Amino acid sequence: MAELRHDWTIDEIEALFALPFNDLIFRAHGIHRAHFDPNAVQVSTLLSIKTGACPEDCAYCPQSAKYETELEKERLLPLDEVLEAARRAKDNGASRFCMGAAWRNPTDKNLEKVVAMIEGVKSLGMETCVTLGMLEDRQAKRLKDAGLDYYNHNLDTSPEFYGNIITTRDYQDRLDTLEHVRDAGIHVCSGGILGMGESVRDRASMLRQLANLPQHPESVPINNLVQIEGTPLAGADKLDPFDFVRTIAVARILMPTSFVRLSAGRTDMNDEMQALCFLAGANSIFYGEKLLTTDNPEAEHDRRLFERLGLHWLEPQTCHQHDDEGDVPAQAAAH
Repeated sequence: MAELRHDWTIDEIEALFALPFNDLIFRAHGIHRAHFDPNAVQVSTLLSIKTGACPEDCAYCPQSAKYETELEKERLLPLDEVLEAARRAKDNGASRFCMGAAWRNPTDKNLEKVVAMIEGVKSLGMETCVTLGMLEDRQAKRLKDAGLDYYNHNLDTSPEFYGNIITTRDYQDRLDTLEHVRDAGIHVCSGGILGMGESVRDRASMLRQLANLPQHPESVPINNLVQIEGTPLAGADKLDPFDFVRTIAVARILMPTSFVRLSAGRTDMNDEMQALCFLAGANSIFYGEKLLTTDNPEAEHDRRLFERLGLHWLEPQTCHQHDDEGDVPAQAAAH
């Protein structure tokens, strides 16, 4: 079993990135196999419950009100539409239903509407996750009381590079929200985005922030930038696929018992690249044809890929870590 550490240095992590590719993948896969069924993948579906008109200026995001994109803003979806989408997701095999709203932070009135959604999805027997922006501690506690399983709040990038991507909130604001979520007893989902012009050291620094939290995030989404016309990052240099796979492997080494998720950008990954990511320690994906506002691989394509690779899906009850971070997650059960 790999040691669970919270004291990684930037130099140690950069040294991992610098390993020969085969050595890095071998090490990461060994750690992955020690903690998880290597052929099991947790599957989530993500729905945008409120789209567009966000006051933030995240340079990658088409939902920002500051950029001219073709995205149309929408009001918060009604409860019945959300629950119908959750039922379809469950019928298609998803074990977790994630709901995202383009807010800087939710008002208490809107939070109560999301609470009703969480309670409704939970009643279907699914895990729940929401991403609503920054939270106050009392709001996190309210979500916990509603039965929320996971809260997503990505760090996006390193503290050093952050100002190049976002100016409307501080890095510490993100860390504070993660602390409120953890203190409320909700599982943390937090990761970042690759391909925004960051350096290898920035990737190492971002992962260091996550790995050196008091408790590792239970879920670590790694996004490959989806370039959207009208956003400042449209036209950015494409990321080398091997650099993406390396980041997956390093995340697995640093956070041995976390689920590492292939998130946005899978439409730009061929099957071989995704297979390398699974080998390197990725064991979670978003399933369905939309991730908030960007495209995702077709569900049938994912089914065929899983069949080709001999992968199977996790049941909902096997997707949580134990509260004691030193415990090994329950091994996968196949559908």
